[in-house]
Amino acid sequence: MVSFSHDAEGTPESHWRTWQQDSDAVDLQIEELFDGRLPARFLLLAAHPDDETLGAGGLLAKLARAGVRCDVVVLTDGEASHPSSPTHSPDRLAELRRAEVTDAVLVLAPAARVCFEGMPDGRVLHEDVVAVLERELADSEDVRTLVAAPWRHDGHTDHDTVGRAAADVCTERTITLLEYPIWLWHWGTAEEQAEELAGLALHPLDAEEHSRKESALATHVSQTLPLSDAPGDEVLLTPAMLEHFDRTFEAFFVTGAGSTFERLHSAKADPWDVAERFYEQRKRALTLACLPRPRFCRTLEIGCSVGALTKDLAAVSDNLLALDTSETAVRRTNEALIMDVAASARLATVPRDWPREDGPFDLIVLSETGYFLSSEQLDQVIRLMLASLDDDGVVVLCHWRHPIEGWELDGDTVHERVRDHSGLHTLALHTEEDFLLEVFVPAPAHSVARREGLL
Repeated sequence: MVSFSHDAEGTPESHWRTWQQDSDAVDLQIEELFDGRLPARFLLLAAHPDDETLGAGGLLAKLARAGVRCDVVVLTDGEASHPSSPTHSPDRLAELRRAEVTDAVLVLAPAARVCFEGMPDGRVLHEDVVAVLERELADSEDVRTLVAAPWRHDGHTDHDTVGRAAADVCTERTITLLEYPIWLWHWGTAEEQAEELAGLALHPLDAEEHSRKESALATHVSQTLPLSDAPGDEVLLTPAMLEHFDRTFEAFFVTGAGSTFERLHSAKADPWDVAERFYEQRKRALTLACLPRPRFCRTLEIGCSVGALTKDLAAVSDNLLALDTSETAVRRTNEALIMDVAASARLATVPRDWPREDGPFDLIVLSETGYFLSSEQLDQVIRLMLASLDDDGVVVLCHWRHPIEGWELDGDTVHERVRDHSGLHTLALHTEEDFLLEVFVPAPAHSVARREGLL
């Protein structure tokens, strides 16, 4: 374990600013961890009062503002922060610090629940943290839960214990975990910790989140100001230490559970049995039959899964690009396309990774994918499709019409949104109890017969 003293001269923030400018640390967008959505629940573990604000205050503010259920579990009362204080007993410090963290969370996430566990400061036990986590997660949907905890190698015994326990539980339950370092910024350097820092992701804070974090940190008066002028009451978080947390980002080590779709494709070679089911075979045949031209120059398929429809589209396309959020799905689609050098699949999440440089496209296919987007994301995809569609382009939508549990949209809503917001006209519409198949084109929507001069 790292040995350090909080009152020793630590690594200056200027060192870390240089590291940030020179590093290849990735930006962390929380939605990317949950298939383009925010989590349903955020559980934030603090080893001591103030950890929640220092390590993840901005993230807490962001998720709370977005309506995510937020719970903050404070494991100790931080009563050992000033062991030689002549003015504050451990009981008085515990009382004071509970009040401070309550006020801090009120600033960051007014609706959040704060739970105090009262574990001994400096003597947190692994099994006790595991028990708390198991209790807290008992009613959670694991795939929609995000947990944050102190980094397991932060150098403080309580931080390390809480981080290891969180990692054990989250790994066993396949829950996404963010570990936030605090004391690393004090004792570490970019050179000596280069290997660890390579796994760090930076979550950007907007002005509102940064402001709330700053205000919340100011409530932790017992840590940011001296308790008194007497020896033993010195400030714990010095101005130099606080500089590390006056950033426009927060840093996390991410242990991802993997997206829903990656887990599905990893667990089963063909998650929806699209190759074998007659329902799926017929739907693909109808999709191909509804195309208004026998061939297309450049096709974009959004959400290819294992590539069953992709292969059919490649047969009528001079060039084809398929996208999917699952690495396994992309690999299997590329295996299915191995004999077609003009077709390929790529790992991408839309709208973020929209292939602007690969267009324009004269065929864009969104099949069984639109309801896995949020309303805002679907609106962005509609705008991107329009910007990437050539003047005589075709957009094909096909979606299941029965309920889609756990997602904001359903198939009918996706088609309605495209009709209302794209400016495209419906050229063909096939409606069944189970699915909608719709072909959109720019105005005027000439039928196949009119295009061939039969009318």
